[in-house]
Amino acid sequence: MDEPEALFDTGPSLPPGPPGGGGGSLADLGEAVRGSAPLAVRMRPRTLDELAGQTQLKAVGSPLRQVIEGDQSLSLLLWGPPGTGKTTIASILSRHTGRHFVEVSAVSAGVKEVRAAIDTARNRLVRTGAESVLFVDEVHRFSKAQQDALLPGVENRWVTLVAATTENPFFSVISPLLSRSLLLRLESLTDDDVRGVMRSALTDERGLAGTLEIDDEALDHLVRLAGGDARRSLTYLEAAAGAATSRGLDRIDVEAAEAAVDRAAVRYDRQGDQHYDVTSAFIKSIRGSDADAALHYLARMMEAGEDPRFIARRLVILASEDIGLADPTALTTAVATAQAVQLIGMPEASFNLAHAVIALAVAPKSNAVTTALAASTADVRAGKVGPVPPHLRDAHYAGSQKLGHGTSYTYSHDAPFGIAEQQYAPDVVADAQYYRPTEIGAEAAIKERWERVRRLIRGR
Repeated sequence: MDEPEALFDTGPSLPPGPPGGGGGSLADLGEAVRGSAPLAVRMRPRTLDELAGQTQLKAVGSPLRQVIEGDQSLSLLLWGPPGTGKTTIASILSRHTGRHFVEVSAVSAGVKEVRAAIDTARNRLVRTGAESVLFVDEVHRFSKAQQDALLPGVENRWVTLVAATTENPFFSVISPLLSRSLLLRLESLTDDDVRGVMRSALTDERGLAGTLEIDDEALDHLVRLAGGDARRSLTYLEAAAGAATSRGLDRIDVEAAEAAVDRAAVRYDRQGDQHYDVTSAFIKSIRGSDADAALHYLARMMEAGEDPRFIARRLVILASEDIGLADPTALTTAVATAQAVQLIGMPEASFNLAHAVIALAVAPKSNAVTTALAASTADVRAGKVGPVPPHLRDAHYAGSQKLGHGTSYTYSHDAPFGIAEQQYAPDVVADAQYYRPTEIGAEAAIKERWERVRRLIRGR
């Protein structure tokens, strides 16, 4: 198996690597085909310091910096949203350590191809001493058997595995592979990070080399559409530059940006009034049970590039604040949506968000949870914090019974209906009634039961 790389999705032939290295790196590819490669490829960072965002990974003494600059043979598992630098890190690792670079397609490669790549890397190591970087993008797409096939190469360090995933590796990567790799979490890029990537591409010789300028409004539009994805931002910028050039312009205006990506510029400042006004209208529309209006505001936020995790968090809050026990499934739906957004990412997670918005909008509404919390908090802040009744105090330590702790406690499961008549709250709030359920939705049945239970507890 002298040429197994032919089995894999490695792209065009790579140029020779540094002296003493085993092969080319992905970063070198951008330099070799500068004239024809996409802007995102040409502008791929060459060093860790050029990587946008990810401050925690680039810090002096960080594990990633030690692996790259210290030339350590340590496998990496990179977890993060698209366009945050996972492939770039693999490229930098290969470039700066002089290792042979091989990429396996997680979509098309099987166990046979994975083993072939590792066997070739082992043979190369034995014959020439040259080490290899095996890059597996979207490793979560590999079956358990395919991931198992990676283990011998990782355990014996025949390859330096760099595996990238957009999904939670604790669910999508087998435990043996996870335990043998350094897990690095990549964060979504901020608007400023993406803006910096595009401004650099406008002036860098590898990019547009100062041939075009860009209006602030057009740049903001592209930043919003990129959604924290550096690769997407450069793709959009390249398309917008082409649109401007075709119109004979020397700068990219908002019309060129709109024409290039076929999206109207939504006037929406994530740090300004539009952010707060649209968010407020969004929440109030769901609270008011207008699913259509709520979907409109959801679409506006998503089209403007709002962080989907922010939207999901607002839905989780609303599920308890405005629905509560009127529909006990509301919180479950909202939390599941928040998890789906984290697990799947955009744009597919937009379906999950729309699902939750409709479900919460049409659900029966109750703010009884909100008012109960407010009333109990108000009493505590007013100083109504009497001592815990003696029969409820901890009775597990020596001498507690001499103090009367727990001696008269009635075990609820021994009482009729599992409800014992006894005092639970401190004397100062013994008669307080914080939770006042409504008769809306499922809370109507809860109201009837809670009123009976409260009478039994308090001997009434």
